[in-house]
Amino acid sequence: MRQLNNWLHLWLGLISGIVVFIVSITGCFYAFQQEIKDSLEPWRFVEIQNKPYVPPSQLLDTARVHMPNGKPTGLTYADANGAAAVGYESEVDGKHTFSVVFMNPYTGEFLKKQQPLGSDEFDLFHFIIDGHRALWLPYEIGRPIVGVSTLVFLLLLITGLVMWWPKNWKKSNRDKSFKIKWTAKFKRLNYDLHNVLGFYTLLFALVLGITGLVWSFQWFDQAVYFVASGGEIKEMGHHHPHSNVENKSLVWNDSLSPLDKAWYKTLEIDKQVKGMYMTPILEDEDDPIEITVYHKVGSWYDHNEYFYDRYSLEPLEQEGSKFSEASFADRLSMMNYDIHIGSVFGLAGKVFAFLISLICASLPVTGFLVWWHKKKKASKKI
Repeated sequence: MRQLNNWLHLWLGLISGIVVFIVSITGCFYAFQQEIKDSLEPWRFVEIQNKPYVPPSQLLDTARVHMPNGKPTGLTYADANGAAAVGYESEVDGKHTFSVVFMNPYTGEFLKKQQPLGSDEFDLFHFIIDGHRALWLPYEIGRPIVGVSTLVFLLLLITGLVMWWPKNWKKSNRDKSFKIKWTAKFKRLNYDLHNVLGFYTLLFALVLGITGLVWSFQWFDQAVYFVASGGEIKEMGHHHPHSNVENKSLVWNDSLSPLDKAWYKTLEIDKQVKGMYMTPILEDEDDPIEITVYHKVGSWYDHNEYFYDRYSLEPLEQEGSKFSEASFADRLSMMNYDIHIGSVFGLAGKVFAFLISLICASLPVTGFLVWWHKKKKASKKI
């Protein structure tokens, strides 16, 4: 069994090594994408003012001037010193692009128009996430490869633990299993880096792999939810309550637009706003006005979703839409992204996730060198 285990670890590692390295190393950089963007893009920040934000309609009017032919897909308010933003989809010479118009949320003043996605302008983090998710291949090809390789990586962690396990617990074996001999020659040092670091990061690497697989395979996402909920089936896709179409004939007499009115209502209800997101244009006649409120700067899991009938502004309820009231399985699902990049524990968590990803990226390299040295030694004997 140990020989079979070692054989699986070797060949599965050689087959998936390049993919694991790319996914891990790009994950290192992507963990800090928000911090790096903030340092390189000063238009994301404004001076804090002792006045309320302007309503969504004013931001949309400003953004429309700079994107007259675009379709607004999302409107975002950040924290007190963050710029507001409207995202726009558009077609430029038959090519799909996504632009962002940044504005001062206190005045509605235009700050910057950014158009990197789908245009000729290079966007570093778009490049990184394409590598992380699909190896820079078409997504329908690259994503399954990444998903299968991640599954293989989880199996490698288990077979690696079997290989790591000492045959007996004498002090010399314990030292080899738990300590890196930094003064050793390269061959021994490389082995320790693979063996010892692989053990110490095993549980955390499993967490990164599992949270990544949630996006790769629907069946895996459902399996995690099934286990976490104690046997419930997860409804896939985005779910929301519906507006009452019978109210279409109601005449809107308020001077505020329905979106503005819903926005003000949400501010009255939720007093812990650290950011907000809403969709300005409703596609279907029964779509509700949906506003998401985030309660922590730099993370997304702790949020509440508020729904309103688009015709009457009657509040609507959706089970599991508020983090504080959601079941354990729904909370875990909401936290998946923040766990994956470490932001669930703030900046310290991101640093930790960066280090774990870096070690995961090193394992295929050190593992290959271990195999290469053994192969060279065997060929010399022949």
